[in-house]
Amino acid sequence: MSYRPVRLLLYFSFAFLLSGFTNSLVNPPTVEPSHEQLLSGKPFIYRIEPEPRGGQAYKMIYIVPVPIEVFWRFKTDFHGDFVSTNKYVEEQTVIREEKNLVIIENKLTNQPGTRFRWLNILHPRQHRLEFVLENPNQSGQRFHYGYFQLEPFGPNTKVSHAAYFDFFGASLWATFPWQGGMHAFLDYIARWEQKTIVKVKNDYNQGY
Repeated sequence: MSYRPVRLLLYFSFAFLLSGFTNSLVNPPTVEPSHEQLLSGKPFIYRIEPEPRGGQAYKMIYIVPVPIEVFWRFKTDFHGDFVSTNKYVEEQTVIREEKNLVIIENKLTNQPGTRFRWLNILHPRQHRLEFVLENPNQSGQRFHYGYFQLEPFGPNTKVSHAAYFDFFGASLWATFPWQGGMHAFLDYIARWEQKTIVKVKNDYNQGY
């Protein structure tokens, strides 16, 4: 009898447990990457303490290579055609739009058949965007809300993004260390924004 399959099984089980344990660590929301980490361009992603209702929460910090006003215009352009290049967005529609309030509805490729309706509240002076899922019951969630906070970082922009959410399987999704888990999803989103803003920045660089 060969022991190789058994050894491989034990190895991958250990790797899974180790990775899961690493991703299961919860940090204070005040944790920040170093200046050098930010300059590397790599998104800094970690779990934070959830709210009293339970569920899960995360924070992600990353740098985009354009000035803050340019990225703010990009981030708050809910009509932009660029959204179609995001592999997770099947479709997106603006339902209602006022001065500093935008409601959008989208369908995601990793949640087929489900429509998410998001209330976005814009705070232009603070370069802050807050969002709330308006139809949690229809989209299989208890709640989901969070924010994007932009700050100048030299000639670039530092983005701090946090969210609080709960749905069936949220704990597994938040701690799963490979493709299909929270970390891989957020890493893609941040890197997609970093690449996309470079391609379309001329559309948003008024005055720069």
